[in-house]
Amino acid sequence: MNHKEVAERVLKAVGRDNLQAAAHCATRLRLVVKDSGAIDQEALDNDPDLKGTFETAGQYQIIVGPGDVNVVYDELVKMTGVSKVSTTDLKEIAASQKRQSPLMALVKLLSDIFVPLIPALVAGGLLMALNNVFTSAGLFGPKSLIEMYPAWKDVAGIINTMAAAPFTFLPILIGYSATKRFGGNPYLGAVMGMILVMPSLVNGYNVAEAVANNTMPYWNIFGLNIAQAGYQGQVLPVIAIAYILAKLEKFFHKHLNDAVDFTFTPLLSVIITGFLSFTIVGPVLRTVADALTNGLVSFYNIAGWLGMGIFGSFYSAIVITGLHQSFPAIETMLIANLQKTGQGGDFIFVVASAANMAQAGATFAIFFITKNKKTKALAAPSGVSALLGITEPALFGVNLKYKYPFFIALGASGIASLFMGLFHVLAASLGSAGILGFISIKAGSIPMFLVGILISFVLAFVVTYIYGKPIEAKKAAVETQEKKDETVETVTASKGESQEIAAPVNGEALPLNAVNDPVFSKEVMGKGIAVKPSEGQIFAPADGEIVIAYETGHAYGIKTAQGAEILLHIGIDTVSMAGKGFEQKVTAGQTVKKGDLLGSFDRKAIEEAGLDDTVMVIVTNTAEFSEVQPLKENTEVKVGEALLALTK
Repeated sequence: MNHKEVAERVLKAVGRDNLQAAAHCATRLRLVVKDSGAIDQEALDNDPDLKGTFETAGQYQIIVGPGDVNVVYDELVKMTGVSKVSTTDLKEIAASQKRQSPLMALVKLLSDIFVPLIPALVAGGLLMALNNVFTSAGLFGPKSLIEMYPAWKDVAGIINTMAAAPFTFLPILIGYSATKRFGGNPYLGAVMGMILVMPSLVNGYNVAEAVANNTMPYWNIFGLNIAQAGYQGQVLPVIAIAYILAKLEKFFHKHLNDAVDFTFTPLLSVIITGFLSFTIVGPVLRTVADALTNGLVSFYNIAGWLGMGIFGSFYSAIVITGLHQSFPAIETMLIANLQKTGQGGDFIFVVASAANMAQAGATFAIFFITKNKKTKALAAPSGVSALLGITEPALFGVNLKYKYPFFIALGASGIASLFMGLFHVLAASLGSAGILGFISIKAGSIPMFLVGILISFVLAFVVTYIYGKPIEAKKAAVETQEKKDETVETVTASKGESQEIAAPVNGEALPLNAVNDPVFSKEVMGKGIAVKPSEGQIFAPADGEIVIAYETGHAYGIKTAQGAEILLHIGIDTVSMAGKGFEQKVTAGQTVKKGDLLGSFDRKAIEEAGLDDTVMVIVTNTAEFSEVQPLKENTEVKVGEALLALTK
């Protein structure tokens, strides 16, 4: 390969003025360009020295090959004068160039918050669907199963209790996840969630009734009356509260020092956030929910079938915010009016059924087109749950993550709702808003209801499948290429140009900025990664020499065979335990192999001491490397798995 000529051809195809930044990895040129549409794609595809191109995460990548890409890159830098940057810096440049719409930013934020909660929501959703099978009248006969077979009543009762828990205490789960997403202490976020659903408060589902009946209790704080209202089932208030909590915590961490910070930051953050929650944030966002629901009824009364279509196009988006939790109060009034006058019915239930079926259809389409085993395993039960009326697992676990299935389902839901609005399909009772929803529909409208939800499901499935299949195929090809590159980079590492640091403990890999200690989170000691351990043994992350083995057993220093200086620090402030609960297996000066046992620690003893047992893996000579790249974040890791990649 004539590297200079290859660089000239690449530059000609990309365009000198089009190139903004460049980096390279073991096999590819990674470029940030102003307009990828301006690239002469045909020239690159036909170049005999290039092995392919693709675009991902704002980077235009050209596959050159190991041993050649670095020389071509150097020639390209000479020709253009662009500054050499690391792949990490290039990611930041690409991210800054990519303009994300506010809607997409909101979708990503909600996805980041809810994806970790999916296992709990899937379990609760499927249990709730199972409870509906036991308790829905007309499903297996004129009466429900528990009415026909009373021996099953308590079984259904236990299942209902388990099913309700994740949704009743949803603010606690959201408080933890959202605060973590905003960079605060997730346990303080969970505390705020607990405060919002305290049993001593009026249950969130009964707040409107308590206000209407003048039975709402109040705290009198120096003449200010504060409603003792709970926030069960709410989403928006909890997310807003988590954001405020995280900002306050960061502020106090910055302005308070040492022991004062440790003691008073949690106290001040929680008490200030708590007062804001009950006085401003909660009431304001609850008012937003009430205004939305009242507006929906008025809109339907004015717009009729067209209103149902528009409502159907937004229903799942409303579910994301949690504002749909206030709809049952309106549905109850609509059904009561039907029973009194024989007129009207519940249009919200019909729209909800169409929306749920659409999200189910989109989720099943993802099941058939994705190559990701984890997503496929999640899509099947999530789709079943959505069919039976519980869409949170499908929404947050699959459709919002991929984005396009969610929006396709919104369109399908709108069309199906419009269809059912034209035929005046209305519900006569509440029930499971999904495939079993026909038992709640007015008898004469059941055929059109079944046709409507079938339209919703099929439209969402077909369009998602057709639109998404090439996208997922391309994504699978990129992942395959990434795996090939990882193999190449591992080979390169063995030659001493770069190296990998393995996980020293089993547990969950976390970004360093999630650690609740500014010395580590602000990278004062160097770059690295953290692991929340699941077991109490720590192993050598690479071949090397033990240069530090503290007597207290809470930290080890290793100099690897390639020259990286790695600090393994078990827990935060665990030096205060003076070695209690720690046991060393190595001494300073000892040579170890990757995977050798260094020592053990008692996680329970650390917890009883009121300390955090997170293990930090820090590259203390970070300055000697051009890149320190975490390979795993927010995922489970095993001892020996590659955790950090270091590049000279």
